[in-house]
Amino acid sequence: MRADYCKANNIPINRRPTGGGAIIMGADQLGVALTIPGRGEDTYSHARELMGIFSEGLVRGLNTLGVEARFRRKNDIEVNGKKLVGLGVYRAPSGGLLFHASMLVDLDIALMLRVLNTPFEKLSDKEIDTVAGRITTVRRETESHFTLDEMRRVIADGFVSAFDVNLISSDFTAEERAEIAKLEQEKYLSEDWVYQTTAVPDSNGSAKIKTPAGLIDVSVTMAGSIIKAVFIGGDFFASENAVVDLEASLRWHTSQPEKVAVTIEKIFQSRSAEFNGIQSKFLIEAVQKAIARARVAESQMRAEPYGCYVNPGVQYV
Repeated sequence: MRADYCKANNIPINRRPTGGGAIIMGADQLGVALTIPGRGEDTYSHARELMGIFSEGLVRGLNTLGVEARFRRKNDIEVNGKKLVGLGVYRAPSGGLLFHASMLVDLDIALMLRVLNTPFEKLSDKEIDTVAGRITTVRRETESHFTLDEMRRVIADGFVSAFDVNLISSDFTAEERAEIAKLEQEKYLSEDWVYQTTAVPDSNGSAKIKTPAGLIDVSVTMAGSIIKAVFIGGDFFASENAVVDLEASLRWHTSQPEKVAVTIEKIFQSRSAEFNGIQSKFLIEAVQKAIARARVAESQMRAEPYGCYVNPGVQYV
């Protein structure tokens, strides 16, 4: 993320214990968290598999609004291939489990692209439109201006339905609030926590390939040898859903050339007609060139402070 931009614009940053990339949280994003106590040393050893179970409450709530959401891949809830909710999971040393989600009730895409590190070389209407085609929001899907309070009730009802439970509303006690404040001051507001240097700084790379079917323009963000994000554009004609599916398949994927090629070929085996003449070999070449350039950039960059939680609208600390 761009820490200098955040500081200049009074946007505080923080770090969450769960993994994954940086996210933006503000007045139009709903945070949801489930905490479950540990029951022994091996409790929740398959935490990632449990994401699908925990996400069911979110999916059912969204379904009641007519939003055809579904849990997909590693850690997303999508609508017609577009990301609506990001999911994370963390197992504490005690064995307890934290499941959390960030739901896009709405989103200022331009702000997000200014705050977060992206593979784009510049920010323009084209880049904003590219990202807008990969994600969606509750308000866009429902064509209604739902507030966060309304969405909290919708999602709470979804968990009631999914888990067949009764939810009891309660507040923290004075003692609990004191403990929270202490933990916040001692850990979560400390520079040691927020600005700890990652051993794997992000790097970006891009590549353009001219083909008989049109120009392919690929941008990637890397975390070490792992592909964090891929954006595929150009002036070729292809199904947007097929392109989004390919991008999602490469997210949090090894950058080993042969494995990248296998994943792209696998998508083409079932969806080649949707790429309208673009050959898989050209996409493989473009992605691998972008990866190679990201590695060159990584070797030239120095480690920067790293945060993975952005909350606009609050005074920077």
